[in-house]
Amino acid sequence: MAWAFNRMALQGFGGVLAVAQRELVERERWLTKTQFLEVLSLGQVLPGPNIVNMALIIGDRFFGWRGAAAALLGLLAMPLLIVLLLATLYREFVDLPAVAGALRGMGAVAAGLVIGTAVKLLGGLRDNPLGKLPAAAVALLTLLAIGFWRWPMVAVVLGLGGASVALAWWRLGR
Repeated sequence: MAWAFNRMALQGFGGVLAVAQRELVERERWLTKTQFLEVLSLGQVLPGPNIVNMALIIGDRFFGWRGAAAALLGLLAMPLLIVLLLATLYREFVDLPAVAGALRGMGAVAAGLVIGTAVKLLGGLRDNPLGKLPAAAVALLTLLAIGFWRWPMVAVVLGLGGASVALAWWRLGR
């Protein structure tokens, strides 16, 4: 467990979610796409970083508290050391234009990873209780609300998230 999450952390530094999907669903086959989406959904609702919450949930699911601790250690130990080293280097080279350009490029890469992961996981929505069309509508409304209309994240999560949960609950109850 620790090695798998360490491998994820080192491959996806700054964008582990895309790597986590590939590692947990495609490589290790510990989760199906649907299970990955369920764990991701739960990880997003809980406080803290999504991938940390997912590591704890998956580690606990397979090996109890020891698995959760191993997954967390594997996910955080090496990146912590790397961040400390990079922070020290950044302080020394912050004024170089190449450093600013590299950071802008990393932002574009991170956005691409998120979009690529979303496209890969679309097939997992087939079993979503909302259905394809309502799920797509919620995704589009969320994108517009946050990215275009600049609504506060809390309002979007409570409003659209609450409406989505209520609709899914209603559909599951039928």
